[in-house]
Amino acid sequence: MRHITTTIAALAWLSLAANARAEMLVGVAAPLSGPSAILGNQVEVGASLAAQANGITVKAVDDACTADGGAAAARELAAAKVNVVVGFLCTDAIEAALPILKDAKIPVITVGVRTESLTDRRAKTGWPVYRLGPRGDDERNAGAKILTRLWQSELFAIVDDGTIYGREIAETFRAAAEQAALKPVFVDTFRPQLDNQIGLVARLKKAGATKVFAGGDGDDVAIMGRDAARLDADITFAGGENLRTPDSGIPYAVGTLMIALPEWAEVADPKIVQAFAARNIVPDGYALPAYAAVEIANAAAAASETSGKPVADLLTGHEFATAIGPVRFDDKGDLSQNPFRIFRFDGTHFVPLEEK
Repeated sequence: MRHITTTIAALAWLSLAANARAEMLVGVAAPLSGPSAILGNQVEVGASLAAQANGITVKAVDDACTADGGAAAARELAAAKVNVVVGFLCTDAIEAALPILKDAKIPVITVGVRTESLTDRRAKTGWPVYRLGPRGDDERNAGAKILTRLWQSELFAIVDDGTIYGREIAETFRAAAEQAALKPVFVDTFRPQLDNQIGLVARLKKAGATKVFAGGDGDDVAIMGRDAARLDADITFAGGENLRTPDSGIPYAVGTLMIALPEWAEVADPKIVQAFAARNIVPDGYALPAYAAVEIANAAAAASETSGKPVADLLTGHEFATAIGPVRFDDKGDLSQNPFRIFRFDGTHFVPLEEK
């Protein structure tokens, strides 16, 4: 109860502070040109809409998704004396920008850079960076934690496609299972992008596996599910967020599990989603996280004015109410809670799975 009371009090304080600020300028750094421009435009649109809703101003600059572009963007935003910078989708750009923004005492909220060292090196670099999105290891850590708990009484197998991604996510689950005194009935590497996986599924069935985690892409998992049905094998397959984007046109088997981020438009504040729709904007990709980043920047900067504390200090240890739900950063600047969840394919799309 004490924790709940403290959180409510903190939210009230931040809300009051947000209403008591002077003019505020938020910098938006994103790739607005080149092959990543479609993603950068999502950031710019989300941030701009949040700025309009909160009565603040944004200054958008193109970081070009490169080190040179990131440094140039940082210098331009520092010269403009922005209060906070949001955006950044590319590691090269943000790593070149952060030393400049650190010297200017401007904190950064990235919505898309997953590189683990960005925050792991915080004590060494002193970079004032906060990550409104997952770390690179969040997906595999969430999968390991969730499936180890979910499959503790099941006969499960672990397979991967031999890629770095596939091996890492599969090995993290295997290690977590071993630590929990669970042993898979079958472990193997499969050849990806085949027209069928009959041989693999036959071996899984022979081993007695009823649950299989596959470190690979969505097409392979869809093919495994199809071939399991052909062999009358009662197997549930699971995979990572790659299952969001299958290309083969083969549907997933009903019951297929996916470890992934939520679709933000499905969990966001409906009023804000409607605000996008009213402007004929589909809040895809980074649009809603960018909206939330501006909300956080606004509340923290406003609280800084009333308290006299630096914005960066106020970004740590406080819970912020945002369009995509409550957000809290830990001492390294990462999200305090892993954002990955488990979903189940219902025959049409993936829906949240209620964990026991």
